Amino acid sequence: MKIKIFALLLIAVLSACAYKFNGASTVGLKTVVVKVFENNAPLVVPTLSNQFTEALKTRIRNQTSLSISTTEGDAVFEGRITGYDIKPVALQSSSTPTAGANRLTITVAVKYTNNTAGKEKESFEESFTKYFDFPLNGASIQAALPAAIENINKQLTEDIFNRAFAQW
Repeated sequence: MKIKIFALLLIAVLSACAYKFNGASTVGLKTVVVKVFENNAPLVVPTLSNQFTEALKTRIRNQTSLSISTTEGDAVFEGRITGYDIKPVALQSSSTPTAGANRLTITVAVKYTNNTAGKEKESFEESFTKYFDFPLNGASIQAALPAAIENINKQLTEDIFNRAFAQW
């Protein structure tokens, strides 16, 4: 009996620690609005706007108990994709320069507004940039881009989430 009680207490303590390590604080928030992030980058990928917006919503759903609303919320995420760039990196030969890998860079301008009384100071307007290097390995850039975009979206949404809810 004592072992079962100890095990339950241990699980409760570890669960609380896991929450602390996450560092996310949504105290006072119940709903959040994530507006579509318009793609204003000079090079536009038609699906990027929706992919990024959905990635941010997914992160919020998976890491908080907040409800995502389409109209009004205790907090609002909005912004635009301002940069999308692919450049060769890791040149392989000096006689006939060939890229050993390419670097995809995405920049997102984010405005986060916390409408909760007393928490307005947690609001911010900031740009976030991440890149991902990917080798072609005989594939075309177009074939390699979906995985690269998904990787960058994970990195960007993690940074934005932490900035909004962990005040990093």
